[in-house]
Formats: sequence, C-alpha cells, structure tokens
Amino acid sequence: MSDNSSGTTVDDDEVEGSSAPLLEHLTELRARLIWGIASLLVAAIVCFLFAQPIYNFLLRPLVHVAEVSRGDTDFNLIYTGPMEVFFAQLKLSLFAGVFLAFPFIAWQIYAFVAPGLYKNERGAFLPFLVAAPMLFVIGGTFVYLVMLPLIANFSLSFEQAGGNGIAEIESQIRVSEYLSLVMALMLAFGLSFQLPVIVSLLGKADLISSGTLKTGRKYALVGILAFAAFFTPPDIISQIMLAVPVMILYEISIWCVVLIERARLREEEERDAAE
Repeated sequence: MSDNSSGTTVDDDEVEGSSAPLLEHLTELRARLIWGIASLLVAAIVCFLFAQPIYNFLLRPLVHVAEVSRGDTDFNLIYTGPMEVFFAQLKLSLFAGVFLAFPFIAWQIYAFVAPGLYKNERGAFLPFLVAAPMLFVIGGTFVYLVMLPLIANFSLSFEQAGGNGIAEIESQIRVSEYLSLVMALMLAFGLSFQLPVIVSLLGKADLISSGTLKTGRKYALVGILAFAAFFTPPDIISQIMLAVPVMILYEISIWCVVLIERARLREEEERDAAE
C-alpha cells in the first residue's frame, strides 16, 4: 500500500471517490422521498376537504340500485361508532390522495432512476410509466360501473317485506364497511389490470418468455381464481367478474411479450447484418 504526497493511501482515495457518488444518490433519494410524501399529504388534505362529495359519488351505484329495487329514495347507511364517519373520511382521503398524487410520485421515481438508464432504456420505460396509472383507472372504473351495481343488487336481494307473520328484513349497511368494500375492490382490480405492464417489463428484461406464459396458462388460471376468491365478496358472480378480465389481460400480456421478442429478434438480425 503506497502513500501519496498528502499522506493518504491510494486505497483511501478510492474509497472516498466511491463513497461520494453513493452519498449523492442517498441525498437525492431522500429528497425524492420527501417530495413524494409531501405531495401525498397535500393531496390527502385536499381530498379530505371534499371527502363527503367523494363518498357520495362512490355511493351512487348502491343508491341507484336501492331506488330501483325499492321505488323510493329513503335508502340509509348507518354508523355504530362516534368517530366511524370521521375515520372513514380520513381513510377515503388518503385513498383518493394516492390517486391524485400518483403522477407526481411516479415522476419522482422516474427522475431518480432515469440517470442510470441508457437513452433507449428511458424511452422504453416511459410508456409503462404512462400505461400503469391508465390501467389502474380503467380497473377502478370497471369496479364503479359494473362491479358495484352487481354487488348492490346481490346484497339488497335478501331484503323482504314484513307483515302477516313474516319478519321484515332490511339492509343496514355501515359507512365504514361500504368504503372498505369499495377500496378493496378498486385495489384488487387496479392491481390486476397492471398484469400487462408487469409481464411486459419482465419480457423486456428477458426474464420471462412467451413460451413460458403459454405453457403456464393452467397455473395462471388457478392463481387468478384464488386471487379473485380472496379479494372479492364470497359470491361466484364477483369472482367470475374479476377472473375473466384478468385472464383476458393475461392473454394480452402473452401477445405483448411476443411483440417484444419479435422486436428483439429483428434488432439482432439487423445487428448481425451490419457486422
């Protein structure tokens, strides 16, 4: 180990030179995390100011089904705890805040990762960054327009009118329980609709092939059915309504990987021809 004129060793210089970029990356990561958390807090506060209109918007499918089935507008929700509505609005604000702040958070992630990518890799990553929130919104919209009315019809179908020795059965849905159901369904469908993005990224990184996906169809079907049974209410209709779109997305994912493999093969052929 040799000493230089300043009295420090060569190995010490190498350690200091390698630690400086690491400290810079950690500092940048901390700044990105702070900006991401700050944006989430601001978005959650904004959503809390509009928590009641947002909750009423999520209630529309249930209220509409109740109006059609009952023929009146007297459908009510209940709460059994003194702070239940407040905590439900707080949870809803954070949930909606994630949606509102996601574009900024995603950009912070991309801005941190992009300097370490080649130009063509950055160009390939951007479409997935745009597709992920779009697919999540599509999944949430599917829940709102299709799943919630179906579940509302199913749950309210157990009501019965009383009289003549028959007890009246009326739904008493809690505020927090309905919100938990909506959030669970939107998360389940939003994450499920990310399947083409995840599989395409794996195919882009050459970690999975279209042949593997094709031969694994039956295992994927079992996994999708188990996922649907876990995240949806315990009725076969809801499970099928989740499993069928996800299976279609699985087939779309196969074709995405096929297109990626064809593009990679074309690039290799052009490279070989140029050599």
